[in-house]
Amino acid sequence: MGRRSGVLEFAVLGLLHDAPMHGYELRKRLNVLLGTLRAFSYGTLYPCLKSLVAQGFLVEDNPDVEYVPATALNGKRSKTVYRLSPEGKQRFEELLADSGPDAWEDEHFGVHFAFFGQTDRAVRMRVLEGRRSRLEERLEKMRNSLARARERFDDYTVELQRHGLESVEREVRWLNELIETERANRTGRTGPATGGNTTAVPHKTSDGRGQEEGSQDPPGPPYDRPGRSAQER
Repeated sequence: MGRRSGVLEFAVLGLLHDAPMHGYELRKRLNVLLGTLRAFSYGTLYPCLKSLVAQGFLVEDNPDVEYVPATALNGKRSKTVYRLSPEGKQRFEELLADSGPDAWEDEHFGVHFAFFGQTDRAVRMRVLEGRRSRLEERLEKMRNSLARARERFDDYTVELQRHGLESVEREVRWLNELIETERANRTGRTGPATGGNTTAVPHKTSDGRGQEEGSQDPPGPPYDRPGRSAQER
């Protein structure tokens, strides 16, 4: 299974783990979860749903209702409602427990993070630490590239590269905060506890300048977390 289709499978199973829903509602939730830059049409989602049904992971309610694509003229949508089978719930649990290198990558990390409320704490830690390690490797390469760019490119190209570098640095700081929260919150409720902290924390930017940064809005990509939170298992 391809990386993108694997992300879509995980997201579909995770959203349907909360509650059954029809294809149109599922597509809207996926677009929120995966972000507008990865928006999925129903033409992309429908084959994934049919594949999951064929594998026994999903069950169709009203499966005899023929799917009619929505158009501006007919306004019709599929009336089929999808829900997880017991095998689908087991498959979702397996994907939740996956903390290997794929879970650290850009394509997968956001979906894993979205379902952290249902993930074992030890798995959360491995995913967060793996993601941080992967970004630290990327930072080293980006810093070397930026040093070379100052000698070869104009100021605007250099600024663009520095902007990318600082974005990764912010995500690393954000991951550091999450990891420290997980370590300090072993017996507490799930979820980060840093959202209300507005204390200014000094840090260094890529060009060595000091900067005051509050932590009220955690840096890094804004991953939306669907559904209700679950207590730590």
